[in-house]
Amino acid sequence: MNPLNTGSTTLWNQAPCPALVADTAGGIIALNQAAATLFPGAGPGDCLQDTAPTWLIDAHVHLSGGVGVTVGGLTSVRGRLGDRDFLAHATRADDEVVWWLFDDTERRQAEQTLREERERTALLADASSALLSSLNLDRCMEVTARTASTHLADAAVIIAPAGARRHPVTYCHRGGPVTHVRLDIDPAVMPGLSEALQGFPPVPSRWIDPCEVPPWAIPDGFTGPVGSVSVAPLPGHGVPAGAIVLLRDGRAAAFSESEELFARLFAARAGAALSAARMYAEQADITATLMRELLPPTLRRVHGVEYAGGYRASVQTDRVGGDFYDVHPGGSDDQETLAVLGDVCGKGLEAAVLTGKIRNTLQALLPLAQDHAHVLQLLNDALLTSHHTRFATLVLASVRREETAVRLRLTSAGHPAPLVVRADGTVAAAATRGSLVGVLPEVNTQTATVELRPGETCLLFSDGITEARGGPLGDHLFGEARLRRALAGCAGMPAQAVVERVQMLASDWVGTGRHDDMALLAVTAPRTTRLSAVDGRTRGRFTT
Repeated sequence: MNPLNTGSTTLWNQAPCPALVADTAGGIIALNQAAATLFPGAGPGDCLQDTAPTWLIDAHVHLSGGVGVTVGGLTSVRGRLGDRDFLAHATRADDEVVWWLFDDTERRQAEQTLREERERTALLADASSALLSSLNLDRCMEVTARTASTHLADAAVIIAPAGARRHPVTYCHRGGPVTHVRLDIDPAVMPGLSEALQGFPPVPSRWIDPCEVPPWAIPDGFTGPVGSVSVAPLPGHGVPAGAIVLLRDGRAAAFSESEELFARLFAARAGAALSAARMYAEQADITATLMRELLPPTLRRVHGVEYAGGYRASVQTDRVGGDFYDVHPGGSDDQETLAVLGDVCGKGLEAAVLTGKIRNTLQALLPLAQDHAHVLQLLNDALLTSHHTRFATLVLASVRREETAVRLRLTSAGHPAPLVVRADGTVAAAATRGSLVGVLPEVNTQTATVELRPGETCLLFSDGITEARGGPLGDHLFGEARLRRALAGCAGMPAQAVVERVQMLASDWVGTGRHDDMALLAVTAPRTTRLSAVDGRTRGRFTT
């Protein structure tokens, strides 16, 4: 078994990997040149116990004792010698054991690097999923701080760009809670923070003196002095999303170059999520502000007259569309209140934008509201000179309380005529008609005057009600005749009850089918009671 007995002494000595031969008692029989270099001072006749590392001695003892090994069998063992890792293969024959040692350091390091990269990749994937699962800005900052303090450092601090001269700051230390505060801070006192908030590349951790970390940058509950600091920017969509400060206490190892690189990768994912959440919050705020101007108003009793409105957009997820209604109260009881219901061609957001323009234009024309024809002509001119190619139909109703009655002047511009519900259940259409606005240079209209007695209602409605398709087969129109029958049963009801009744019937008729925007506006003369004169002579007031 001894290689020296095989006539291959030259090859044995020139073998690139260390090799030695030892007997079962642990005595060294032979070493090649590589083994002699690895074990300086060892030579034939020396004892393995005096020259070899413990892990190799233990393996030799077990192998020589025949533990789990048969003659001619092969065994392997791993161990460290100095700063190198070795893999030792052994074969035993008779009373001799040959050990071949292979330097396994590079492979072990590659395996370790691969394992770390897989863990980091998995962490980035999990962090991205958690960050993108919510567009809430505070939630994203919380996930960023908690993930960083758990996997990257002992504590993490997220500093967002200043708003109203104060920076939103999120703290988290490992195992502790996440806290959100707003601080008036000077980023320049924290090394690397001012640059990070401006989106510049991070300052290397080794350049930052932990003693220079200001108290506000250390979370409550962080134990021990700061031993290492890393500051990285949070890149956003075009503008920086903030910065992240990672802290390790004095007992932990300083940030390595690879750890700082990984922190930058994590910061890039977090910055993108934070930027998206901030952009969503800004857009939601803008949408809410604009939506308040587009949503139908909440109606109430004005100057002794009841008003009620109802609206249902064509798309369930939309809150606005092409139908609208408004009520503009007069300055006093003896001045007319202008009520408007209209329908813009089309549906969705584009129709809602034109709806907003029409509503604003009509509000600007309120001083001219006594002349419906003039108002409609001016509105028509405004639509013809705009970039919109859509048209609109609408009804103007000037309303005024006169004793117990309510007098209306109604003008339709291409819109279905309002229906009047009398106290006895009779339903009739107002005698008004006209051409639509936004198409022809001239608008021709006819105004009708209607008087409502107590308990009677005038209903303005869009064609989304009468043209709603439904029924048993889903292809029949709700129609004006069905609407008239529904209104006949609403005689004497308050305005809100009339609107809710018609809305319920139309919605039941449509079911889950598609429909156009639906809008309703009811004007009702309330039931009144005359109060007795206080002094017995003066005429009493009417009250509701």
